[in-house]
Amino acid sequence: MDRFAPYRAQLDALETAGRKRRLSVPAGQDFSSNDYLGLSRSPYLRQVAQNAIADGIAHGSGGSRLLGGNHPEHEALEAFAASHYGAESSLFFGSGFAANTALFATLPQTGDLLLYDELIHASVHDGMKLGRAEFTAFPHNDCSAVEQEIRNWRTSGGRGTIWIAAESLYSMDGDRAPLADLARLADMHDAMLVIDEAHAVGVYGEGGRGLSGDIGRQENVIILRTCGKALGGEGGILTMPKILREFFINRARPFIFSTAPSPLTAHLAQHAIAYVADNPSLQAGLAGHIALTRDCFSGLSLGDYQDSQIFPIILGEDRVAADVAARLQGHGFDVRAIRPPTVPAGTARLRISLTLNVTQDDIRNLSAALHEALALADAA
Repeated sequence: MDRFAPYRAQLDALETAGRKRRLSVPAGQDFSSNDYLGLSRSPYLRQVAQNAIADGIAHGSGGSRLLGGNHPEHEALEAFAASHYGAESSLFFGSGFAANTALFATLPQTGDLLLYDELIHASVHDGMKLGRAEFTAFPHNDCSAVEQEIRNWRTSGGRGTIWIAAESLYSMDGDRAPLADLARLADMHDAMLVIDEAHAVGVYGEGGRGLSGDIGRQENVIILRTCGKALGGEGGILTMPKILREFFINRARPFIFSTAPSPLTAHLAQHAIAYVADNPSLQAGLAGHIALTRDCFSGLSLGDYQDSQIFPIILGEDRVAADVAARLQGHGFDVRAIRPPTVPAGTARLRISLTLNVTQDDIRNLSAALHEALALADAA
C-alpha cells in the first residue's frame, strides 16, 4: 500500500497543469518582494537591533502574552501604534495572517453577517471558516452589491451585526478599494468595517498610515497593518476600540495559545513605523519608481491596475507566465509568475513589485527585457 499516493497524485496533477510550486532563494534584482521601502536590510534598523540586543532586550518572548510572554516592548509598540494611527487601542500578532485569522474567527458572532470582497486574502477565509457568523462574498469593489446583500439579509430577518471586509490595496491586481463608499455603507447600516492595509501601510498616507485616512479613527472600523512588508520586519497590528482588544485577549485562540512575538521584533516594528513617518523621502522615492514604470509598461495588459507599486502583467495561460518569468530570471531579474488558484483561472500573470531595492536604471532594463520576453512568447 502506498500511503502517500493521494498526495503524489495531487502533486502530479499540479505539475501537469504547470502549477506546482517550489521554493527558491531570491536571486537578481528585486522585483518580487513586498519590501517596498527597502527597509528589510536598512542600516538604521540593523543598528536599532544591535543596540537593543546590547541593552538586553530579549530575542524570544518565552511564552504566550497571558503566561509570561508579555514584555514591555509589546506594550510600548501597541501604545505607540494606537497613538500614531489614531485608534483607541492596538494588538500585536506574530503575522498579518495570524491577526486576520484571529479577527474573523473571534469577533463576528452567531447571528451576524460577514460580507467580504471576493478577492480578499486567504487568511480571512481561514478565519471565517473557524468563526460563527454567516458569510457571503461580494463582487470585487462593488458597493452596490454590498448594499443589496445588506438589504436582502435584513428583509429576510437578519438582526445581527453586519461586518464588511476589504483590502485597501489588492496584492495581485494593484488596485484600490472604494474605502469612502464602504465606510458610508457601514455607517448607514450600523455595520463594522474591517480594512486590511497590508500593502498600503508605509507606502501611502501621511506618515505612512495607509489609504484609510480618517476612516480608521471611527468607532466601527478595525484596521490591520502588517509589519512584514513596507515596514521591513514581521508581525501584524490590529487597531480597534478598547473593548474589542479586551475581547481578543479573552477569546481569540490564535492570540491566547500562541507564543508571543519576539520583544525584539516589537521593538523594531515601533522604530520602523516612526522611521517611515520621519522620512517622507521614502514614499517620494517609491512614487518616482511607480511613475517611471507606468510609462515603461504603457500598452501592456495591466488588468484593473490603479496606479500602485504592484504591476500585474496579465498573460492568461499558466505556462506562458512561467516561461516569461523564467526568461526574466535568466536576465537577472527576480520576477515571479502568479498562477491559479492564487488568481482566477485564465489570469496567470507576472506580479512585478516595485521596491527601493532597485534603481530607475534597473526598472528601464527590466522593461526592455520584459518587452523582449513577451515578443518571444508571442512568436512561440
